[in-house]
This record gives sequence, structure tokens and C-alpha cells, in this order.
Amino acid sequence: MTTDIAGRGRLPRDERRAQLLTAALEVFTAAGYHQAAMDEIADRAKVSKPVLYQHFPSKLDLYLAVLDLHIDSLVFDIQKAIASTSDNADRVRATVDAYFSFINDEGEAFRLLFESDMAVEPQVRERLNRMTYDCAAAVSAVISLDTGLAKEASMMLAVGLIGTTQTAARHWLERDGKINREIAGELVSNLLWRGISGFPKSAN
Repeated sequence: MTTDIAGRGRLPRDERRAQLLTAALEVFTAAGYHQAAMDEIADRAKVSKPVLYQHFPSKLDLYLAVLDLHIDSLVFDIQKAIASTSDNADRVRATVDAYFSFINDEGEAFRLLFESDMAVEPQVRERLNRMTYDCAAAVSAVISLDTGLAKEASMMLAVGLIGTTQTAARHWLERDGKINREIAGELVSNLLWRGISGFPKSAN
């Protein structure tokens, strides 16, 4: 249990951690990792700097925690989208919609994941690679099961699908919604489905 900067009220540890992560996301997105200051994050969260360090011993620890939170959220959304239907055309649409929903609801988090000035940091790079791999693995499992393609071939196709979706979603975000979200999602879905549907289902 910790107190806020004014000494008013106490929050359970999990709630305080969530509060700190929200403040950190805002500061990291606005300033970038290198320009972000722990003082500013503490001020944004309305806690003292010692309270911030009780939860996160360093700025890098805090940054990685923010990444982990939103990576887990995106991966879960993609896995849920794939499991939501047995129709593969609908799976493609649901997966694309999950990405566009994520950036529409959590634009700051999306920028942090895909436009990070810390992408060369080994611990950050490992997490970003894991994010892409976990999303692609969920897609690959369906491709392999339906087409009978080998694991590596299925993963290659899945990485292509996920990579295209990520790139298109980033473009949509950068263009500040100049294309309606539903139209943008439909364009990307049609592109992906016309490609992946060229690999017919296995007779087995």
C-alpha cells in the first residue's frame, strides 16, 4: 500500500501499478524514452518519486512493464479474434479488426510498440519480436491445420499476414483516420483474403 503525493488516500498495489503504467505510457509516447523523466512520470501519476521507484527500480524497468502490458493485450486480442469463428474469411476480418480496434482505442500504446525509439535495446527488441511471433503463431496454427503446409511454410505466410496488417494499421494511424476505419479494415481484409485463400484447404 502506498500514499499519493499529497498523502491523501491509499491504493492497493495493483491499482497503484496500473496508475503508474498509464502515466508512464503518456510520458513515453509524448517525449520518447530518452527524454522522458521519472520526475515527470511521478508528477503525472500524482505520486512521489520514491513511490514510483518502489514499484519500478529504473526507467527501463518501467518502460518494459508498459511494453509487456500492451503486448499481452494485443496478442490476446489477436488470439481471441482467430478463435471467434471457424470461417477463415471471417477470421481474417476479425484479425484485421482487432488491430484497428487496438490502435483506435489505444493509439498511444500502438505508437509505443511500433514507433519506439528504444527498438535497438535488446530487451525491447526481444519483446517486440515475441509480440510478432506470438501473433503469427496463432495465425500459423490455422494455416497449417487447414492447408497441410509444413510448420515453417505456414509461419512464413502468417508472418506476412501479420506484417502487412501491422504496416497498414500504422499507415492508417499516421494518416489520422483520413480513411474511415471500417473501410480501411475492409480494404486490408480483402487484400489478405485474396492472397491466403489461394492456398486451398487440405483434403485431409
